[in-house]
Amino acid sequence: MGEDLRYTLPMLSAWLFKKHLDDDETLKRVVHKHWLLGIRALFWPTLWIACTIIILLFNNARGMITVMGLLDLVLGIWWLRNFFDYYLDAWLVTNQGIVDIAWHGWFHRQSARVLYSDLQGVSYEIEGVWGTLLQYGTISIEKISTGSAISLDSVRHPKHVEVLILQSMETYLHSKNMKDATQIQKLLSTLIADQIHLHGLKGDDDTDE
Repeated sequence: MGEDLRYTLPMLSAWLFKKHLDDDETLKRVVHKHWLLGIRALFWPTLWIACTIIILLFNNARGMITVMGLLDLVLGIWWLRNFFDYYLDAWLVTNQGIVDIAWHGWFHRQSARVLYSDLQGVSYEIEGVWGTLLQYGTISIEKISTGSAISLDSVRHPKHVEVLILQSMETYLHSKNMKDATQIQKLLSTLIADQIHLHGLKGDDDTDE
């Protein structure tokens, strides 16, 4: 599944994001915020877990093991919460459109889908010294139906994402136009066949008379 998952963990992405895709939908890329934000989110829980491990290396008494085990359980939940908060705030670029996913907590998730047929434009903005040096910025798409915009900030190489979306959009619209043309052609063929058959029956009636 997918053509370009080089910037994600493929198996984890397939497991976490598959439920947001339709059966005939292909995932091309998962767009996350810059990986430095993920490291920042995981820095403190990882540091505290490392500290508990170091403490146990110097004091492995039963009471200390129990206390550190409970503390690691809390720290582990904290680590997972920060990881999912970073990893599950993402865009799914598929062969049919964009799926915007937001994770607000263990029991609160949101997703919004924008088909390429409802996409009016794609733009990106890189702002500031760090954004310029590290090449991250905000990528935005605008919907035709509502005129509203959906954006994802702190995206690494937003220009690459813009190009991918535009290429996927062009492929989707071309395929859709081909399907529509084929359906129109079939409809016209059916109408012509019906007319020929109808005129044939009228001709037979006139001959009998």
